Amino acid sequence: MMRQSSTATVDVAVIGGGPAGCLAAWNAHQAGASVILIDKGYVGTSGAMAAGNNTISDTLRGTKEREATVAQRVNRGLGFVRRSVVEDVLDQARANLDAFAAWGYDFPTYEDGRPYRGMLRGPDFLRFMRQRLIKAGVRIVDHTPVEELLLADDGAVAGLRARRRRSGEEVEIRAGAVVIAAGGCAFLSGGLGTNNLTGDSYLMAVEAGATLSGMEFSGQYGISPVFSSVTKGVVYFWGTFSDAAGNEIHLPGDRQNVARNLLDGPVYAVLDKASERLQQGFRKGQPNIFAPFDRMGIDPFRDRFEITLRHEGTVRGTGGIVIDDRAATGIRGLFAAGDAATRQAMAGATSGGGGPNAAWALATGSWAGEGAAGFARRLGAHHATRRVRSARQRTPVIEGPGREVEIRTVIDRIRGETLPLEKGFFRSGKSLADNRTVLESLWRDETWRRAGTGHDAARIREAEALIATARWVTESALLRRETRGVHRRIDFAETDPTLAVRIESGGLDAPWAVYEPELQKESIAS
Repeated sequence: MMRQSSTATVDVAVIGGGPAGCLAAWNAHQAGASVILIDKGYVGTSGAMAAGNNTISDTLRGTKEREATVAQRVNRGLGFVRRSVVEDVLDQARANLDAFAAWGYDFPTYEDGRPYRGMLRGPDFLRFMRQRLIKAGVRIVDHTPVEELLLADDGAVAGLRARRRRSGEEVEIRAGAVVIAAGGCAFLSGGLGTNNLTGDSYLMAVEAGATLSGMEFSGQYGISPVFSSVTKGVVYFWGTFSDAAGNEIHLPGDRQNVARNLLDGPVYAVLDKASERLQQGFRKGQPNIFAPFDRMGIDPFRDRFEITLRHEGTVRGTGGIVIDDRAATGIRGLFAAGDAATRQAMAGATSGGGGPNAAWALATGSWAGEGAAGFARRLGAHHATRRVRSARQRTPVIEGPGREVEIRTVIDRIRGETLPLEKGFFRSGKSLADNRTVLESLWRDETWRRAGTGHDAARIREAEALIATARWVTESALLRRETRGVHRRIDFAETDPTLAVRIESGGLDAPWAVYEPELQKESIAS
């Protein structure tokens, strides 16, 4: 039997220790709430931001720089981006950057010593936030994956249950409100910083009754060397591509277009178009890109090296939990932020890239923390005495020997349905229907859900989240019969101007996807 720890009671529980989660915890605390921040990894090294340097948009409203940033987002959003949302996000992100400077965060500097606020060094920044949260009195719980949300009798979210990785102990946290900021889903593609991002946010939210949006815009892939997990793509704009025989490959526009060539065989690159000054700048600004090259004894500015595309899913794509303009979901007491929340109003049908996505994380994290604290405050002290039940539909039976091999087999099958270019990058009605059949079978199979250990239970939950996320992606992609942004249908290769309409999705045993007709009335100029 598992030992169960004592139940903790708090005003706000935040799930996920990336930038959105840290900002949510900080803002909830500043609003007077008691806060627990819980992460399946270690707050400070967990998640996509912790893997390297991150650009961020830092512009002032009313300036030419701001207008250019907003116009770019609207143009790249292909019909889904709302100007008002982009402006609000950039305003909040700038206010956050002002706060970081006032707190003493050591921004990178220009050559003349002035601080450069267009970049956050992931490991430094998250360590900085961890220390600040601990000093403020926020309780941090590391290495404890959250397995389910708790619901009160009125359907409001009232807390969570988790399990400590090392001991297998169950942890129950009663809360007035919960913020989900546990990231998106990259389907264990091997991209740097994404191994903890398995769609847990989406599964927990949908179990509680929340809705998703934009899941079809998850076909985002990043270029990396075959021997590296780093998918920072900007340097490849200064690259020359070629096939195995050395024949040059011309790639107009998005570097992801190399996908067609990769279906035919190996592709190579050399960053030979970068000047000496640019080379120095790249090495200084993104050192983790070059560490794998240095270990291999390869000079990427002179030597050809083999490349691949790694699936980045909703970590760099768009889909996620539907929120309002202050990060509240449609479920009372539940808020979402960062990659867990849909970025359609910010990024549209394409990847927001580093800067806009980072701004989104800071802004929505701030709003979610404030909103959660306000909700808990309005509930009053009685929130700790509410009767609760699990939102989870299936609770694994923990008995018998460990089942790591069976669980790994299931996860490998999920990856086989999501990661290959011919399934995740290029989609068709047939490939999606085949996905649906396999995923349906895996979802309904109960044999692999009988955990032998607490570690098995955590891995089972990740597998469930991966299957569920893949099913919502599949249903949304089947419904969108066009090609738009990072959603590519080879059987509907053109963009349909009448389909600039959001697709919402949800459901567990019977996943669904529907167009939201009311959004046809919404203008990107709003």
